[in-house]
Amino acid sequence: MLVNECVLPAGSKTMTPGQVGAVNGWGVFSTLRVHQGVLFAWERHFARMAKDAALLRVPFPDDSRWLEAQLLALVAANGAVESTLRVIVMRNKGGMWEGPGIERPFELFAFTTGLKNWGTEVRLGLLPQARHAANLFAGTKMLSWSFNLCMYEEAHEEGFDEVVLLNEHGEVSELTSANLFAVFGNEVLTPPLNSGCLPGVTRALLLEEVGVPGIVIREAKLMPKDLEAADGLFITSSTRDLLRVKEVQSLRIQQSDEVRARLNLAFWDYLDRYCESRASIRA
Repeated sequence: MLVNECVLPAGSKTMTPGQVGAVNGWGVFSTLRVHQGVLFAWERHFARMAKDAALLRVPFPDDSRWLEAQLLALVAANGAVESTLRVIVMRNKGGMWEGPGIERPFELFAFTTGLKNWGTEVRLGLLPQARHAANLFAGTKMLSWSFNLCMYEEAHEEGFDEVVLLNEHGEVSELTSANLFAVFGNEVLTPPLNSGCLPGVTRALLLEEVGVPGIVIREAKLMPKDLEAADGLFITSSTRDLLRVKEVQSLRIQQSDEVRARLNLAFWDYLDRYCESRASIRA
């Protein structure tokens, strides 16, 4: 694992209760795909973390190149050229419970693990009142993630792979760790950020950079009834790519997969080209 500028054995004891972020979940994080030894879409992950850190008053490194270099050192040490990487920036100081002798304003942690096989499709639960779109911190990827973990765990106990989270207006927002897309002919819709969803990196790439001729991708408000009217559904995340939805609790959904399959091919072409370009620059 990485702790600040040091790669240490994973079992190393590195934290104290006096680090304010450790007892309050005060920090930001991101999960990245490592492909060909490259941090895929690194600029987007860094920008989102920096934005969330500013909102949450978490001190954050100014230099993306410094942070990238630390993470690449971990990738090299672990031989994790095809892997998943979790990076955390945690606030260290502040408040009445700050411990003695803490000098750094933030602590950097990172870990790698193997790529998970998510299968070819997902079954989704449906949960009302699970996002508050008007909340100041809606869409923020903060270290305090226990609400999402509880909802994810409960979904598994009920026989689902993930769960669709509805906001206070009954609108579709997101999943606990993925974004949702609905296909209508050659048009693909995903909930807007004002639904309370997190601005996923894969979501942003589909909206802004990954294109397929004849397919239009845009934001639009979605209600559960719209999921039933769609030709097909898929979810996206940095670890799942574009994964087909087989079932949504209590809804009758369609199973068309052609548009998702075409977009998935385009996404992987983009991923390969991005990583080849970054690898050539580093060489």
